[in-house]
Amino acid sequence: MMAGLAEIEIRLLAEAVFLRYGHDFRDYAPASLKRRVLQAQQKMGLPSVSALQERVLHDAGQFAVLLQYLTVPVSGMFRDPSYFLALRRQVVPVLRTYPSLKVWVAGCSTGEEPFSLAIVLEEEGLLERTILYATDINPASLDKARQGIFELERMQAFTRDYQRAGGTRSFADYYTAAYGGALFDRRLRDRITFADHSLATDAVFSETQLVSCRNVLIYFNRRLQDRALGLFHESLSHRGFLGLGSKETLDFSAYATRFEPVSRPERLYRRAGR
Repeated sequence: MMAGLAEIEIRLLAEAVFLRYGHDFRDYAPASLKRRVLQAQQKMGLPSVSALQERVLHDAGQFAVLLQYLTVPVSGMFRDPSYFLALRRQVVPVLRTYPSLKVWVAGCSTGEEPFSLAIVLEEEGLLERTILYATDINPASLDKARQGIFELERMQAFTRDYQRAGGTRSFADYYTAAYGGALFDRRLRDRITFADHSLATDAVFSETQLVSCRNVLIYFNRRLQDRALGLFHESLSHRGFLGLGSKETLDFSAYATRFEPVSRPERLYRRAGR
């Protein structure tokens, strides 16, 4: 079946962005990519996707604007509290057996998930021996994440999810009101290394005991999902853990037999021993 004009333009835009800037959106889920590109075109006041392509090819600043639409950050601290509760109960006891730990949060957006994990590790007595790597392809999101400042009005919802996730302290102990927002404790910030990394084009980030990549694979097609899962498999140490989003699964991937479930409902897996 012949592709429509918009689909052709979007395919050409993705190819042009890859060639010009090295960001690879060619294997993103077509429906999601189309929705985001058309939204960007409309918001940027351009008559067509081809006009959008011309604009971003000749103006890196405009590409930075487009990138905000292509990598829409949707996150929250302790999002899906049952996931973090399962980490505490089923993963942390194993992590305690390691003298030092490396944790990779892939697709960290504006930092809510790595800070959530840092709090869990702090409460479980593991933070001091842990390095958290938090990666994303969006420079603006990474800059915001590094600051460790979140909107004060979000703290009530974050507190509620923290409690549901098995939090053992007062959530307010982890932040102070500053700079018009909630500034999270330096002790947490100092354990997180934020870095640019693309699951579409880059290699393995580090040897890790836990990889958490949640609500990212849903935006990829099957080929790119398998590439990302391959990176996670290669990154994980023997019998390391992988956490995915609530709508993501390994079941139909090329790596289905390379992991075994720890908690299927919470999409927690462990690298198979063989």
